Amino acid sequence: MNTMLTTILIVLAVALAALGFWLWTPDLPRDRLEARYFAPNGAYVDVDGVRLHVRDTGPREAPAIIMLHGLGSSLHTWQGWAEALDDRYRVIRLDLPAHGLTGADPAGDYSMGRWVALLDGLMDTLGLESAALVGNSMGGRLAWMTAARRLARVSALVLVSPDGFESPGFEYGRSPDVPALMGLMRHTLPAFMLRSNVEIAYADKSTLGDDVFRRYHDMMRAPGNRAALIDMMGQVMLVPPEPLLAAIEAPTLLVWGEQDAMIPVGNAQDYLDAIAGAELVAFPDLGHVPHEEAPARSLPPVADFLDRHLAGDGELETD
Repeated sequence: MNTMLTTILIVLAVALAALGFWLWTPDLPRDRLEARYFAPNGAYVDVDGVRLHVRDTGPREAPAIIMLHGLGSSLHTWQGWAEALDDRYRVIRLDLPAHGLTGADPAGDYSMGRWVALLDGLMDTLGLESAALVGNSMGGRLAWMTAARRLARVSALVLVSPDGFESPGFEYGRSPDVPALMGLMRHTLPAFMLRSNVEIAYADKSTLGDDVFRRYHDMMRAPGNRAALIDMMGQVMLVPPEPLLAAIEAPTLLVWGEQDAMIPVGNAQDYLDAIAGAELVAFPDLGHVPHEEAPARSLPPVADFLDRHLAGDGELETD
């Protein structure tokens, strides 16, 4: 009996060790990530101790557009829109702290107040008095909060399925409870587990290409990003957005996929009610990231809005 029990325990230990080895997902070396994702037109810009990964393309003298990605994403999510707009606009994209090649904020501060200040500092460093802000989801919240607090710096506002209103688990004035199991993400992030989470952002999951998914997975495995994301999630603090939204003076366009499974299109009405003169364009068959799921199809109304309010010229290419 003792021999049988010992054998069973050894088999279980070996099985658990094998499972742990299979699930273990180490960080990727930074030099490998930079070789794959740091473009010739990329740069690192130091702002208040944070080394922001930035891409800055288009004519220097043209009206500027700054694009802000959502949770778990990176500046690459805007590739389709950026390539079609930087013939006549200065298009700036960045990896927000805890994301992409930017990585963790040494100060450990992931509050929206900190991010508004970092965006302010980036604009100062780049010599921009003002810019149009284009933000998706979490980046949308950063965009509208900046527009509310820095009125003179935001020339136009495009909010792509932005967050900011409370929902189950995310209540005003209270940081969310981060499940203890989420801490395991520091050590394990198998591709099959992450794919199911990324696919939620797409209405047509077949359009999530392997190269795009690989980028999501790689960027999550950048050194320190997973620990920083866990810290960031614990610092989320929503405030009632209506007073801030009512203060926005920049012309505003809302963009939403009606198949958004993360932030329902019904939330668009809250923004329309709160932001004077805001417009809405909705896509019946797209999800949470229309700019990534169908960039050529989702861009024209956005480009028209920007052309009207930024006085841009030139012909748009959406091939």
